[in-house]
Amino acid sequence: MSGAVTDALVERLRAAGCVFAEDEARLLRSAAGSDVELDALVARRVAGEPLEYVVGFAEFCGLRIAVGPGVFVPRVRTGFLAERAVALTAASAVVVDLCCGTGAVAAAVLAAVPDAEVHAADVDPVAVALARRNLPGGHAHEGDLDAPLPARLRGRVDVLVANAPYVPTREIDLMPAEARLFEARAALDGGPDGTGVQQRVAAAAPRWLAPGGHLLIETSTRQAPLTRAAVERHGLAARVVVDEEREATVVIGVRPAR
Repeated sequence: MSGAVTDALVERLRAAGCVFAEDEARLLRSAAGSDVELDALVARRVAGEPLEYVVGFAEFCGLRIAVGPGVFVPRVRTGFLAERAVALTAASAVVVDLCCGTGAVAAAVLAAVPDAEVHAADVDPVAVALARRNLPGGHAHEGDLDAPLPARLRGRVDVLVANAPYVPTREIDLMPAEARLFEARAALDGGPDGTGVQQRVAAAAPRWLAPGGHLLIETSTRQAPLTRAAVERHGLAARVVVDEEREATVVIGVRPAR
């Protein structure tokens, strides 16, 4: 592709409000098999469709995670959650990713610790189908929260991670158009204060965690005290960790060893 055409593509994307136009142009070119296909992909992007839906994947923790329309797109900030989960995962550990969406966090853990037994679960069948693509060495289950997990995992999970929806209902309409218009509302809506699903995760955790096992929940700085309190109400010792550069906040709970 000539420099002139490339420059025109970047300018077209920039005019549509794409802040990282050069990077997006690179990804769109790599996803297109011809100039005709490239033009169709760019038209979708310029119309406001999330880049990840257009190219069919999201870059996450060094992996290409398959995504599809309506499914929650893995965020850069969630890389912090994945990294903390990896740091707590030993070889042969049992790891569960609840509200897994595309299974991005589970995939990052499995890539870093291939010997781990990794399970992911989500209520959205479309998301679960994608998670199965992204977790060829893991297990993806369809159902509400922890309901579809194999009973044999009770009391055996070393790391339970959840990026549950945590946007307060009244704030969804304030989100960027790419999220509120294209992603499933159920993947965003955390209830009145944003912690509704998180509280359900915290309540479920003790029946799955092994003694000394860890629960990790992504949240926001503002909501962290509420998330931490929910975790502590169910008998786990909790702390808050923050990555300011990525504006990422995670509450980590640990089940007492005895």
